[in-house]
Amino acid sequence: AAGPITANAAGFAIPEIGIGTWAWGDPLFWGYDPKNDGELKEAFNYLLDNGVQFFDSAEVYGFGRSEQLLGDFAVASRRDINVATKFAALPWRLKAKDVVDACEASLKRLQKPQIELYQIHFPNAWANEDYWDGLAQCYERGLVKAVGVSNYGKDAVRAVHAALAKRGIPLVSNQIQYSLLYPYANENGLKEVCDELGVKILAYSPLGLGLLTGKYTPTNLPKGPRAALAKTYLEDPAYLRLLDEMRDVAAAHGIPRDDRAGCVQVALNWCRAKGTVPIPGVRSLRQAQQNIACLQWDMTAAEAQRLDAAAEKLPL
Repeated sequence: AAGPITANAAGFAIPEIGIGTWAWGDPLFWGYDPKNDGELKEAFNYLLDNGVQFFDSAEVYGFGRSEQLLGDFAVASRRDINVATKFAALPWRLKAKDVVDACEASLKRLQKPQIELYQIHFPNAWANEDYWDGLAQCYERGLVKAVGVSNYGKDAVRAVHAALAKRGIPLVSNQIQYSLLYPYANENGLKEVCDELGVKILAYSPLGLGLLTGKYTPTNLPKGPRAALAKTYLEDPAYLRLLDEMRDVAAAHGIPRDDRAGCVQVALNWCRAKGTVPIPGVRSLRQAQQNIACLQWDMTAAEAQRLDAAAEKLPL
């Protein structure tokens, strides 16, 4: 039998880190304000200057605003970027043509002739095979270089992989929530299936919605819906012990325990040590600097195991 088809076979090699842009345009969860676009652009240019040019977006992020900002920033920089974006599988979109039309609309917002990686944002109960047909049509028409899915469980990954394989199209990725706070793909068989099929996991929320940065305290909670979640974790001794373990690992790589960049880099390098591609969000130059600094060192297997043991003590 033929072995798994890798991302390289699809004409797009997924790099070892990407940048998520959910917050670019989202006022409800992330408090986006257009007056901060200059700060986003500064971070964007810093990332390009330092060799990071893979950005993940979606048509629903800010109702297209995230894609528009990426396109505007790229045009202004006169440099090419690699974009992964996503089709929203909404109940009134039931046909393959809906996927193709949405892809073409994303291309216009991104101001690109071709998307590097096009994904189905989430599965649903009514039209998955039509969506997969739409993905295939986007690939066959040259609108996209590669195709993937997001938030798919192991059975759905096998199904879409098989459907695309019949047309000679590789499924290169499954974007899922994956972090030390949410490592369930390791336990429920999903990561095993993805690894078996050669489907790369893109890890969204690798910083646990900011809770793995170590920056929050009972008197310094995040704004919006994340505040209640942070408060719950900060009352859990297992969470505090996990952060201590993360600071220990960072210190072993020369990062002072009181430097918040340490926890950030440890969280991202745990994802990398598991063979996944973290796509942390960036809203400022400082975040961009902290995130990509993780590429300066690699986590050992023993360190990853220590963190696994600490994370296992957190409640489900």
